[in-house]
Amino acid sequence: MDTITLTKPDDWHLHVRDGAALAQVVPFTARQFRRAIIMPNLNPPVATTEQALAYRQRIIDAVPIGAEFEPLMTLYLTDNTPPEEITRAQDSGQIFGVKLYPAGATTNSQSGVTDLDKCTQTLAAMERVGLPLLVHGEVTHAHIDIFDREAVFIDEVLTPLLARFPALRVVFEHITTAEAAAFVTAAPANVGATITAHHLLLNRNDMLVGGVRPHNYCLPVLKRERHRQALVDAATSGNPKFFLGTDSAPHSRSTKEHACGCAGVFSAPTAMELYAEAFDAAGRLEALEGFASNHGPDFYGLPRNQQSIRLERREWQVPADYPYLGETIVPFMAGQTLTWMVHG
Repeated sequence: MDTITLTKPDDWHLHVRDGAALAQVVPFTARQFRRAIIMPNLNPPVATTEQALAYRQRIIDAVPIGAEFEPLMTLYLTDNTPPEEITRAQDSGQIFGVKLYPAGATTNSQSGVTDLDKCTQTLAAMERVGLPLLVHGEVTHAHIDIFDREAVFIDEVLTPLLARFPALRVVFEHITTAEAAAFVTAAPANVGATITAHHLLLNRNDMLVGGVRPHNYCLPVLKRERHRQALVDAATSGNPKFFLGTDSAPHSRSTKEHACGCAGVFSAPTAMELYAEAFDAAGRLEALEGFASNHGPDFYGLPRNQQSIRLERREWQVPADYPYLGETIVPFMAGQTLTWMVHG
């Protein structure tokens, strides 16, 4: 198979930052995807419907002329998010989820939730109106090894949460472990998960062996090879609970190649090519359209896209960098050869 034509895909987990960065990163996503769930972890966070709608317009203003791209907005859940905000979000027709960041878990998560018991009424409102909770699934306790944070989160947070709110729609975002894949597979239909391209293609050796590779550093961190293989099995299984979410997160070269480098992989420029590489390596190219184009809108209750996208088997080299905020940004797999290319 040397050419693949797919229903145009959507990205169900994306960071595009704000201000001048928008104009430099949004075009990469708009070239390949029709829609994207936009993360709200700005500084300050996007915590109200009014803020989300204003941010949405700024993103739309950054979309290149002629491109068809729709940002799907989210709110940032805090200890103090009132249930009335959920009603406003639902009534707006433009808010498609509420993001749970455990406080301190990742970039700009300092305003995140310290105790889910403080969010009981808000979570009940979300369950009632059907607004999904998008979960960064890691605990942040200092005594928990960073490689175990996701598995502990399942036991200590997610399982009790679903017991209290069994009808709550939950997206377990950027899963990284065999435990998470098994949990989502066994969960009811109201629980889904996104999987990134970098977690399908790399394991923790790719971040640590031969020296620290900061452009492969992300949160949740890359895990052992057995976990990578479990994610590949889940993504390529055809199970509608699993769908595409790049978690592309732009950081300038200077903030990645730093004594305290930022977490995040910038995969937006080559997202679909990367997923095609992973599915091709698994011998499951026929499963790519379901994962990339169908399962996400089905879970969110949105129509599938009418447009299409074509990929061709053609070797090409990922650029070493791109201009970004007066310096450069290094894309995922910079300088490496890929064997699939989006046509046009």
